[in-house]
Amino acid sequence: MNVRLAERVRRIQPSATLSIDAKAKQLKAEGKDVVGFGAGEPDFDTPDHIKEAAIAAIKAGQTKYTAVGGTPELRKAVCTRIKGDYGLDYQPNEVLVSCGGKHTLYNLFLAMLDKGDEVIIPAPYWVSYPEMVGMADATPVCVETKEEDGFALTPQALEKVLTPRTRMVVLNYPSNPTGATMSEAQIRAVAKVLEKHPDVWVISDDIYLRLLYEGAKFFSIATISQQWKERTIIVNGASKAYSMTGWRIGWAAGNKDVIAAMEKLQSQSTSNPSSIAQAAALAAFTGDQHVVDKMLVAFDERRKVIVDLLNSIDGIKCRLPEGAFYVFPNVKGVLGKSFNGKKIASDMDFAAYLLEQALVAVVPGTPFGAPGYMRLSYATSMDNIRKGLSRIKEAVGKLG
Repeated sequence: MNVRLAERVRRIQPSATLSIDAKAKQLKAEGKDVVGFGAGEPDFDTPDHIKEAAIAAIKAGQTKYTAVGGTPELRKAVCTRIKGDYGLDYQPNEVLVSCGGKHTLYNLFLAMLDKGDEVIIPAPYWVSYPEMVGMADATPVCVETKEEDGFALTPQALEKVLTPRTRMVVLNYPSNPTGATMSEAQIRAVAKVLEKHPDVWVISDDIYLRLLYEGAKFFSIATISQQWKERTIIVNGASKAYSMTGWRIGWAAGNKDVIAAMEKLQSQSTSNPSSIAQAAALAAFTGDQHVVDKMLVAFDERRKVIVDLLNSIDGIKCRLPEGAFYVFPNVKGVLGKSFNGKKIASDMDFAAYLLEQALVAVVPGTPFGAPGYMRLSYATSMDNIRKGLSRIKEAVGKLG
């Protein structure tokens, strides 16, 4: 039988990060000692008080359907969390809880985009942004940011790609994959450009906002004015800050009509997120926030070590990221070299070489829109960092 798949599925590229992680896990299952830097999730366990809240919810029989957009208690807790993090006031009907940050963004793009619309995405970008925009039949417009600018979106670069078809601009700072952030002055400069385009929305993906180091400060475009709050949709979730990736809780906050449209879509797709996960997220958002600080201390120590080790390797240079738990080293200095007569022509080749010859899993920069780079997550133990970087250094030394 001839299987004919939908054209939208044929357009989608598989997630490079998930593919690398799956390959690394496969090699581990075969007994290989693989050091993995691919997965974008904290290596810490979910804090006990959050797990206990989920267990209590199960024992209390909270195992039924909830309201599509999340329990009233959780939506109120999100509003409180936003007030603490942003200083902004939202009402529960301006909040939607979904099955993870990715699901939140998927709902948002499908609710707001039509064929012919354009979405500006600074590169390097999280691999799923362009694919989800494409699934909504819109066009991703990827604009290059530069390492020498700290991978920040500049007003000059933004102005060049704005057109009458521009519907949205995605801001993800602190960033996946670079760990870079944007200062208040930089965000305000971008806002000044967009003031001339009042119909363009900003999607502020702030999933890493709690993970900032050494005095780096988070600044949201939504806090500039009431007008900016009204044209910004904030996206966040429980996954990164609370080490709850598998619980699948994300949320959006913004214009109530947009939120209602997203909820309508969700009602006919997944319906509500897991009732158990919602109880856990309620404990995360309202409970002891020092659990985030404890992880941050460990991430900060690892961040400095991995950057120092990367910069000790000939042909690799790495800036110190301000946030998240990723480094994004420039590996252009090793490209063009060879191993056993086989040329390492691209970052894709280099990532394959490291996995095959050094048993180290990294994600190449090309799927993030940044050829010549690679992403490593330091959400792993210090022992793994040292072992993995030692292997990378040895592998680079074998290239001629």
